[in-house]
Amino acid sequence: ISGSGENSRIRLIKFITVPYPKGYKEVLLKNSDERTAKLDEIARLDMLIAEFFADAVKKLSRKAAIPMNKIDLIGSHGQTIHHLPNPVHLFGKRVRSTMQIGNSSAIAKLTGIVTVGDFRMGDVAVGGTGAPLVPYFDFIMFRSKKINRALLNIGGIANITVLPKNCTINQVTAFDTGPGNMIVDGLMQKLYKKPFDKNGKIASSGKLIPLLLQQLITHPYLWMPPPKSTGRELFGKNLIDAILNKHKSAPKQDIIATLTEFTALSIYLNYLKFVQPKTKIDELFVSGGGVHNKYMIDALKRYFGQIKIGTVENIIPSDAKEAVCFAMLANELI
Repeated sequence: ISGSGENSRIRLIKFITVPYPKGYKEVLLKNSDERTAKLDEIARLDMLIAEFFADAVKKLSRKAAIPMNKIDLIGSHGQTIHHLPNPVHLFGKRVRSTMQIGNSSAIAKLTGIVTVGDFRMGDVAVGGTGAPLVPYFDFIMFRSKKINRALLNIGGIANITVLPKNCTINQVTAFDTGPGNMIVDGLMQKLYKKPFDKNGKIASSGKLIPLLLQQLITHPYLWMPPPKSTGRELFGKNLIDAILNKHKSAPKQDIIATLTEFTALSIYLNYLKFVQPKTKIDELFVSGGGVHNKYMIDALKRYFGQIKIGTVENIIPSDAKEAVCFAMLANELI
């Protein structure tokens, strides 16, 4: 990265994905649910994730053939285990909160590299909701002088950044639209013992359950005006259990198809209600894990109609986008 702000120039040298150990995800999810979380396990996970992140940096350093002492900064995203963006009153203060683990100080000590983290807590401290954090990066990298563009990231949660043509930073809007892969991944684990629906294959083999889809689109989060952000608290285990209890006799592939459809529809409904009245977009760039789900992308194309839907691949690999964003945010802080 050279420069900063609107003068930033970025070149991606090397990107890798490092899998977590078997069984880790279950421990993490258990401690992301207030009914099963344990304080001692959260304290240990905070350090364990720091170890995993430090190992990933070392592995990347070897693969890129760049010695650790040549790396100036690490920008660490952290791992969200609890997200409470709606304010409550406590002892005379109005408090929002989000809990990120994967201790930045530990990463710095384990790697010997200056580490910048706690971005979400910083945002919450100045009145934000702690998510999404990619809009600044989207503004720097993807704004256009001639067209209205939106960036859609489909991770666990889906978020959208709207960049009106020739916009200034104060004209950028962004918010979480609702679930991304979170519900479908959770259902795949429960119904098929698989972590996700590869290429949307199972969704493509199923049929929609109209009653379930109708119930889902009444979810209050979809109709809340931005700024807003969300997480597992609304679209995690509780919702998954409720869906399975109500529709236990439905074919498994139909449940996956309906929830994948719902994810795409929830994104479109948010666009219709909260974006289109101010900025009719010409182009939508998609990134994140959802980009690999063919059913989800086809559903988005159906809903968005004439709007051109593409990926960020010609500028940056879509899987690498969030990692590069946090490197840039670290550069901005320094």
